[in-house]
Amino acid sequence: MAKRVGVDKWLYCATLVLVVIGLAMVFSASAVMAKADYGTPYFFVVRQAIWAAVGLLAMTLLMQVNYRAYNRASVVFPLVGITVMLLLAAFLMRDSHNTHRWIRFGPLSFQPSEIAKPALVVFLAWFLQDRMSSIESVRQTILPAALPSLIFIALILKEPDLGTALVCAGVTALMLWLAGMNMKYLGYAALAAAPVLYVMLFRVAWRRERLLAFLDPESDPLGKGYHIMQSLIAVGSGGVRGVGYMDGAAKLFYLPEPHTDYIFANIAQELGLIGSLIVVGLFVFIGWRGMRAAILSQDLFARFLAFGITATILMQAFFNISVVLALVPTKGITLPFVSYGGTSLFIMLALVGVLLNITKEVE
Repeated sequence: MAKRVGVDKWLYCATLVLVVIGLAMVFSASAVMAKADYGTPYFFVVRQAIWAAVGLLAMTLLMQVNYRAYNRASVVFPLVGITVMLLLAAFLMRDSHNTHRWIRFGPLSFQPSEIAKPALVVFLAWFLQDRMSSIESVRQTILPAALPSLIFIALILKEPDLGTALVCAGVTALMLWLAGMNMKYLGYAALAAAPVLYVMLFRVAWRRERLLAFLDPESDPLGKGYHIMQSLIAVGSGGVRGVGYMDGAAKLFYLPEPHTDYIFANIAQELGLIGSLIVVGLFVFIGWRGMRAAILSQDLFARFLAFGITATILMQAFFNISVVLALVPTKGITLPFVSYGGTSLFIMLALVGVLLNITKEVE
């Protein structure tokens, strides 16, 4: 097979465009709030720009690192072990809003759950490449493959962070499916997870309230249904062309978290249906280029790695946009490359760097 001279420039450019859109929309969504809380409208966008620069540097460097360097036990097991330790270390930190999602060092902080995503993808790619012939064996393949995912998911749920846990579970299921696992095992897994989901959703008061608000937000528009109602108002008021960049009203202390979890609602209001479709189209395009790299890769490790990275990006984008459009219950999860959040931006750009290196070896 012919070798590429360079990386997939289309994938590279689409990622850059999303990062630029993200910086512009983070500034738009956070300027008023930042001015009120910190005395400068540039508080959030400057920090996001710094993380974007560091992330783009990491992406550029990882583009040059041969992906085969990760295909060894001496890389995979320390990566999984360090991730588990970081997830545990988060519980030793002072909680924030009754959650333990952050590890803080003075002014610096990061979310170890974000590191769980690449660690899971690398482990599964390494483990499954040689197990396709025994993929039907629960003891030899399925349980050992799922074990790190189950540990990650349990610790992430304890934080609590249901959205990231669902992304990890979804990526695990998709990669096992790619390896040829019979769908009946996914059914068994769903049955086993059902009691846990029941407890998480119906026995935890605030999650139960979110679920009820999702089913009927208009029953309490100023209370339990506030997030959903304000998000839908922002999306609907944008129309086809939007109200104009920086002119959206939802971010003026109406829409919760307009620069993070609900940034897509701000995009829909200010840039309208056209702007929203451009953002969605960019994610679809990245998904196409990533899946293309997976399909064309002759190396099984590269195929699993490319598929896992692409699935992670698309699944996270799907959940974020679905929450904004009230297609799924509210959960805190960022829009890749766009939402404010340094850890998420850095990890996503680093993953694209690995994916770009894989594209060097496909036609």
